[in-house]
Amino acid sequence: MTQLIPEQSPLAGVLPGRGPRRVTTLTVGGLLAVILLIAALCAPWLAPFDPNIQHIDIRLLPPSSAHWLGTDGFGRDLLSRVIYGARPTLLLVSLILILTIPFGLLIGISAGYLGGWYERVLMRFTDIVLSLPSLVIALALVAILGPGLMNGALALAFTSWPSFARQARAETLALRRSDYLAAARMQGIGGLRLMFGHILPLCLPSAVVRAALSLGGIILSSAGLGFLGMGIQPPTAEWGSMVAEGSKVIFDQWWVAAAPGGAILFASLAFNLIGDGLRDKMDTRNGN
Repeated sequence: MTQLIPEQSPLAGVLPGRGPRRVTTLTVGGLLAVILLIAALCAPWLAPFDPNIQHIDIRLLPPSSAHWLGTDGFGRDLLSRVIYGARPTLLLVSLILILTIPFGLLIGISAGYLGGWYERVLMRFTDIVLSLPSLVIALALVAILGPGLMNGALALAFTSWPSFARQARAETLALRRSDYLAAARMQGIGGLRLMFGHILPLCLPSAVVRAALSLGGIILSSAGLGFLGMGIQPPTAEWGSMVAEGSKVIFDQWWVAAAPGGAILFASLAFNLIGDGLRDKMDTRNGN
């Protein structure tokens, strides 16, 4: 009697223990972020036209083979302006992260490690800032400091750091009585060396995940400043101000607002997917 042998895959034995690769949200988000970064870095070579040159004779043209996303009210090519608009957006986001993550971690780790009245003062200050409406406070600060890239970054960073501080404090409280820090103290390590040499590296992964998850909201807030005329000033291509220009003719020439709006959606989706993917990757309950 002939014994039936189950058919095996041609790759069986070549890649033992490995199944088919699965596309994750981190992969998709990373791919979208790379596309956005390439567009920002290679804007002079990717943009078909100068983003600031005006041609009144071709103003408000619909999408065509010559102008893939149409033209705006000044005859400027929308595709070129959308590509160049990635530059100030990514620069603003980078400045905000550089300002918020170190400051938030410093406040949170100091409060969790020192305890006592240090913790009460620092966390009450954090709660006060956290209770303020972020966009309203950012608008007020920009109105005082004046519109611009750096002032917009400072205004948004002022209301973005409390979430990092609260998370770092919670993790520091959990680590303060751990065997890991007890062993470090037995070796004579303490003070700032213990805080930033041992506690900080353990708080960084969750801070990176939170930063990725908050990037989408930061992009929307920066676009809101530009929409209200409090961000980067014209004629520099910036997605929020482009949406504001397109809102005046949105019922007749919808593409003027839809092009930068789609870019904002693209960037927010990319960083939200990266944040979700990093959270799943670093979650120990998933077995990673």
